[in-house]
Amino acid sequence: MDTFNKREPKHYLAGKTAIVTGASSGIGETLAVALAAEGVRVTLAARRVSRLENIYARIIDGGGEALICPTDVTSVEETQRMAELTLQTFGKIDILVNNAGVMLLSFIDKLKVNEWMRMVDVNIRGVLLCTAAALPSMLENERGDIVNVSSVAGSIVSPTSAVYSATKAAVDAFSEGLRQELSPKNCIRIINVQPGAVTTELTDHITDPDVFKMWEKHPLTQFLSVEDIACSIVRALDQPPHVSTNVLTVRPTRQRL
Repeated sequence: MDTFNKREPKHYLAGKTAIVTGASSGIGETLAVALAAEGVRVTLAARRVSRLENIYARIIDGGGEALICPTDVTSVEETQRMAELTLQTFGKIDILVNNAGVMLLSFIDKLKVNEWMRMVDVNIRGVLLCTAAALPSMLENERGDIVNVSSVAGSIVSPTSAVYSATKAAVDAFSEGLRQELSPKNCIRIINVQPGAVTTELTDHITDPDVFKMWEKHPLTQFLSVEDIACSIVRALDQPPHVSTNVLTVRPTRQRL
């Protein structure tokens, strides 16, 4: 009992450096601001520079440190530049949050092949390239955190989600492979985040009108906010080094699947 009561100091995040992809909106934006409030120096990576400038200003005004890095996560050159700029500015990469993603739901018989390929490029290729860019710094320091934002759709497929679910299942598998290879040897923690229904702008990009008709017939009763997901990720990161939250599933209490 005495050993149990000997707690290590809290606040493990202060002074760390994080890269957050998809930082221009939604979970990425909220998480970047939340990490900065915990004393983390944050690289804001996304394509929409004007949005990043606003988020950067919020962080700086709040006394935090941040860096803007316009990034297309599907580009080898741009993801490598993202890591290099972070190292030049902050000296290390402690945390990578692979948050950039697209959710272009549609019925398969609509044959929206370009949208399928876009999801494969961003949701899978983007995670691979960003991980490859940030990992050398973590290996050198023999520590780090890689947060992959997946979805409950990775294990629960529904009509219209076949391709999206396939991309998130790939993220789940990649996350587990990373854990098995990196955590035992290098103390690099892998956090695979699986949000349920969340209110974000992801649905704004859906082009199949029948998806919305289906939702009208079978509406969800509850949604999480992006703050709910961001707070859950911060808690998982702010743990002592020997504690690793490998799979973080966060659903609305009233969500059935």
